Amino acid sequence: MTAELVRGQNHPLSQSRLEIRVSAGTPVVTVAALGDEDGRIHGVEWVAHPGAPTRPGLEVSRQATADHRLAVDLDALADAIHRVSVLLALPALAGGHGPTRFGAVAAPFVAVTGLDGTEVASYTITGLEAETAVIALELYRRQGAWKVRAVGQGYAGGLAELFTDQALPRAQQLADHIEEAVTRGLARSVQAPPARPSEGDRSRRTATPAHHPDQSAGTAPQDVPGPVPSTYGGQPAGSPGQDGPHPAYPGGAADPSAATAGGPIDYSHPRRQNAAPPPPPTAPPAPPGQPAQPVAGDATGWSMEERLYNQVWGMFEDLARTTAAYRSAVDFAESRMDKELEQVLSDPRSRIGGQGDAAREAARARQAQLVDRAREALDRDLAQLVAEAEVVEPALPPAYARWDNPVWHAYRVPMEIPMALRLGDLRLPEADRIRIPMLLRLPLERGLWIDSGRTDALDESFTDAPDMRRLAMETAVTHAARLLAVYPAGEFTVHVVDPAGAGAQSLVPLTRSGVLAAPPAQGAAGVADVLGRLTQQVDLVQMALRGGAADALPPGFDTSQQLLIVNDFPHGFDDRAVNQLRYLADEGPSVGVHLMMVADREESAGYGPLLDPLWRSLLRLTPVADSHLADPWVGHAWTYEPPLVPPGSQVLQQVLTRVAEARRAWRP
Repeated sequence: MTAELVRGQNHPLSQSRLEIRVSAGTPVVTVAALGDEDGRIHGVEWVAHPGAPTRPGLEVSRQATADHRLAVDLDALADAIHRVSVLLALPALAGGHGPTRFGAVAAPFVAVTGLDGTEVASYTITGLEAETAVIALELYRRQGAWKVRAVGQGYAGGLAELFTDQALPRAQQLADHIEEAVTRGLARSVQAPPARPSEGDRSRRTATPAHHPDQSAGTAPQDVPGPVPSTYGGQPAGSPGQDGPHPAYPGGAADPSAATAGGPIDYSHPRRQNAAPPPPPTAPPAPPGQPAQPVAGDATGWSMEERLYNQVWGMFEDLARTTAAYRSAVDFAESRMDKELEQVLSDPRSRIGGQGDAAREAARARQAQLVDRAREALDRDLAQLVAEAEVVEPALPPAYARWDNPVWHAYRVPMEIPMALRLGDLRLPEADRIRIPMLLRLPLERGLWIDSGRTDALDESFTDAPDMRRLAMETAVTHAARLLAVYPAGEFTVHVVDPAGAGAQSLVPLTRSGVLAAPPAQGAAGVADVLGRLTQQVDLVQMALRGGAADALPPGFDTSQQLLIVNDFPHGFDDRAVNQLRYLADEGPSVGVHLMMVADREESAGYGPLLDPLWRSLLRLTPVADSHLADPWVGHAWTYEPPLVPPGSQVLQQVLTRVAEARRAWRP
């Protein structure tokens, strides 16, 4: 059982090889400092950081990201080491993006786990305000045994102040070195976008062959990576132990007698062949000197849906990397200009007069030239991405399409669940003319939180509380409608909890069409009834799966995916209901029960850190455009735009009407 620590509390550690997982909701820098018996850090070589990520028995991340995993081997630490402190700091992101204090972001969460992922202890760092660096927790040795202690001590002066407080020599120099390493990791070390696969390289690769039981695991070849792994372990021609397809084995398998010669055994069916996916559509040859014309579905995949999914995420990666290259170039140009100006000012003879003015103008001109050159490269890449988006957007299926896409006019209730669902659009400030669809894989692996609180919205006209609550509920309704629309009839059920009836107007599209499982539950009794039934459903399905008796569920049991929309939380929720809600958030997704919270986190502040795991388990979305999502490569702050129905459009009501008709026809 996981020990949820509070500040100052400790817990014994029974394992020596551990992982420390950090989840902060925003890019942070992780640092690990080694200390002696008195907790003293003897030098910079006792600190693992992005510029020096490995120390004996310790490894940290090389860059700033929202999620980290630190590896610790306590047995490999030197005898003089008695303490391992985990430090978190906010980086100075390129362009000034990102939060400047921990009080402006969600409370960081730190967990100590075994190598199998089992949590030993966890700590949510609450109460931070102006701090930019914090000692999250420490592992310490006492009388030959190791323990973990929750610390949570913050510093407004960042890592420099933290290291100084720890009496570390050259504290400021080390903090500067870490910041420089993080900057390189966020921007300058970003590689160019990878080239799209050529026409001859679009087929799905087969997995490596199965191995003889006596073959050493250390010498077994690794599976060939690919977007969709092969189902059967056929051995490709030309691999070791096989010169090509054997005439007596049409499946291309090697002669079984090859096993006696020491070659690997191919356990695939001799008549089963691994076929390549059909070739993707191709565009006419481009004129000399012109870029190739983009084509919808020009990506790896076995179906057009899969190709479009991979193409959209390829566009997302391309935009992230080309923007990072631009920001890196601008940062380099400004840094170079600063150094040149510093050199000019360091010479007293050039501080005044025409010589100094000329040197300053030359430095600024070189900086402007570098920035213009970087902008030209960015504009060239953006033009290609815009052209690709113009052909991809009209080709998207309903699950991926915007509400204004004509594909919805020919909507029919599907027979199969799609790969993913569109939750909105993503964009960057340098590329305001292109929107990348935000696709989330199905079935959902985590719930959604539509934040109705005050956000750093780009449109300040919707920052007052009533408008935010109304927009948040309308956004939740559009998300729920899209989920209902992409699932086959009878395979997705929506429940609503609206204790005070505050969302009645926004819920009209769902209630009028009749797609809800029951009218929205109101009052404390309604909340308790819905939560009780869904909690019981999770318990029954878990027991059936664990007992290997999935077919032994009660007659008439609803096995469809369940979505619970909760509005106006925590109004109408007592302590029991809050615990049930946390249980559904933690255990529900694994058995098909999902949450969609429409709430302002500040209104539940009275519960303290008790609800932090709940908010942390949900994907936060906003009802207005807001820059709060970060990509996993370079940590860009992406602007999320919710999926809005065009004003005056009846598409939402038409889609829900067809869903309701299909549900009525499906019911026996």
